[in-house]
Amino acid sequence: MRRFRHLLKKLGWTAVGVLSLMAVGVAAAWWVPLPSRLTAPPSVVMEYRDGTPAHVFLAPDERWRIAAPVERIDPAYLRALLALEDKRFYAHPGVDPLAVVRAAALNVTRGRRVSGASTLTMQLVRVLEPRPRTLSSKVVESFRAMQLELRLTKEEVLAAYLQFVPYGRNVEGVEAAALAYFGHTAAHLSPAEIATLLAVPQNPNRRFPVPENQARLRAARDEVARRLLDVEALPRGPEEASVSKEQVLEEVRASSVPREMKAFPREAPHAAVWLKGQRPGQALLRTTLDAGTQRLVERLMRDAAVTLLPKGIHNGTAVVVDREQGGVLALVGNFDFFDEKHGGQIVGFVTPRSPGSTLKPLLYAMGIDLGMVGPEQLVADIPMTYGGYSPRNFDGRFLGLVRLEYALSQSLNMPFVRLLERVGVERFLGALRGAGTTSLVAEPGHYGLSAAVGGIEMTPMEVAGVYVALAGDGRTRPLRLLEEGQPREDPVEVMSPGAAWLTRKALAIRDRPDFPERRRLTGLPARVHWKTGTSFGHRDAWAVGSGPRHTAVVWLGNFDHSPSVHLVGADAAGPVLFDILEGVGPRGRSLPDEDVNAPNDLMRVEVCAYSGHLPTEACTQRKEVYARRTSVPTARCPYHQRVEVDVATGLAVGPTCRAGRETESRVFVTWPATIRRWLEEQHRRLPEPPSAAPGCEPGGERAAPSIVSPGAGHITLLIPGVPPEKQELPLEAEASHERALTWFVDGALLGTARADERMWWTPSVGTHEILVTDDRGLTAKRTHTVREHR
Repeated sequence: MRRFRHLLKKLGWTAVGVLSLMAVGVAAAWWVPLPSRLTAPPSVVMEYRDGTPAHVFLAPDERWRIAAPVERIDPAYLRALLALEDKRFYAHPGVDPLAVVRAAALNVTRGRRVSGASTLTMQLVRVLEPRPRTLSSKVVESFRAMQLELRLTKEEVLAAYLQFVPYGRNVEGVEAAALAYFGHTAAHLSPAEIATLLAVPQNPNRRFPVPENQARLRAARDEVARRLLDVEALPRGPEEASVSKEQVLEEVRASSVPREMKAFPREAPHAAVWLKGQRPGQALLRTTLDAGTQRLVERLMRDAAVTLLPKGIHNGTAVVVDREQGGVLALVGNFDFFDEKHGGQIVGFVTPRSPGSTLKPLLYAMGIDLGMVGPEQLVADIPMTYGGYSPRNFDGRFLGLVRLEYALSQSLNMPFVRLLERVGVERFLGALRGAGTTSLVAEPGHYGLSAAVGGIEMTPMEVAGVYVALAGDGRTRPLRLLEEGQPREDPVEVMSPGAAWLTRKALAIRDRPDFPERRRLTGLPARVHWKTGTSFGHRDAWAVGSGPRHTAVVWLGNFDHSPSVHLVGADAAGPVLFDILEGVGPRGRSLPDEDVNAPNDLMRVEVCAYSGHLPTEACTQRKEVYARRTSVPTARCPYHQRVEVDVATGLAVGPTCRAGRETESRVFVTWPATIRRWLEEQHRRLPEPPSAAPGCEPGGERAAPSIVSPGAGHITLLIPGVPPEKQELPLEAEASHERALTWFVDGALLGTARADERMWWTPSVGTHEILVTDDRGLTAKRTHTVREHR
């Protein structure tokens, strides 16, 4: 009995000692840091939308090592790995006692080391912390293995092994090895590929793919395949397939082994570099880019560069968007990523540049939505000066009165500068911001009327957002480039469906200056609407448009802002745009024309056939056009004037002098004084309504004149050192053709002139009151400020 108590006491102390050691071991496992290399950053991988790698970066330690979550690896490979290397992986705590006993017995009976007892966890430790193959190293590896098992889940341990297992040279991990050996990911592997990926880590320096390792690699692969087939761990096809082990082994043996490592994917470099910078620390960048579309657009841009480089155009950018979903399908940041001389690594699709005339369609749609204009309305295309800003058309000519739709299709500047003055610069900028533009300067008043014709800077991605809204129902969401599982934002209405539809109709007109000459022979892709733009000084050439499924943006220029006479949107960027839209567009089937039927927010409105305004009783010819139900322009036709004339003399008569005369009512067209004034300067005159007969009151409108120049809110700046008489300011007013206008400045008479003539005033520094009165006593006045330029 005494001996029994002594034995119990001894066993108790032993248990206490074991438990103490275990407690110390557990404490040490939590206190000792895990191997530092376990947290080494992996290679950053940018993927196409189908999950295939588009671009792989070297890890910071100059290794190709791709994070390998277990769910992204072929399950057949994982089953084979565990069957070959660690059958009880999910049961042991990092060290497998059964494997240790088995290996010891086998090595003793054979008299030499023929089997090891390393688990996958111990192999991972050996990879993370290489040590000499000694008994003490085994003890440390065992401790480290149990430490990893204690602090990580089995899935995390397995993922770490799959990421760090060596495959020769600087390739680590099964995912990187699959790309380097076979050119595809490890998501789907053949039996021969599985056997190869299991054979190499056993002796990576003598088995990785190089010609001198061919025989060793083949022999090792075939032996691994045989062993796996013996334990039913290599796939033999579907369950219903009657493929024998021998047939699978024969197929493996007949398969060639890789002779050399393949280059890792390095496609879409600008997008990859930019996204990597946008998401620091994120190893996997899942994008919306489409592999086929990206490669097509890159090829088209390379082809275009061949003809553009000799013309002094060294940089180009292209963006292609799925306009239904808002996903970016292709991004080309520059012609040549490695062209250091011309800034080849500048990411062009997020670099702000002057958009030229590409924003006129948005302004056109806003004018329609606000009820200010309609596509058929006549607008003035004549010279105007706004302070020191004097916009001109691209060809330097002016056309007088044109329809607004025609002005957009011909990309005239003056009508849209005048329209922006009515819409308001800040309202226009607000619409751009609503469409996703973030590169605009936030300071109020920073931009002026030149914003209508390129006096701001936007990125190609931002311009694409505007045109995505235009291509659909007028609404857009932020363009998507990354698939991050976030809920999509609600769309923002940039313009109404009706305004977008009317704008698309104007942009689909093909009889226009920016219609590519080559396409007159080959034709355009189906259902395309587009706009080109050229910035001031020939520094930027743009072409933007949409087909049935896609919206595309092409920008050409030089990042050092050097100009080229060849930088013209229609000639340089336009052909590339149409090649892209044709290349990505649907083929082989007819497409329903969604633009045939007008949206529900439009209605038919009767207008004057000549002016496009609501008709007056003098408008004898009328037609119906589309206008927004809630924003029908209310201005009446100002061009037709009904006048009662004496049949005998053709002169105008009034109610007080009709007696004794044979009269009839006739309709005349009268143009605004600003147009008549411009025509006079061109030595051209228009027919005018008849003058009043002697003794008769003049007919026509009784509206007061309105001052056109100087414009409301404008400030005149005098240049020091230049004589005042050489800085005269034109005074102009809008009034009926027969009116005589008298001008006063600060109460002093300046002179009298016809409505279609200018009066010139020599300004002086200060604030002045300008007053004009017609021959009926109707007046208009304006306060104008003159300052000295500093």
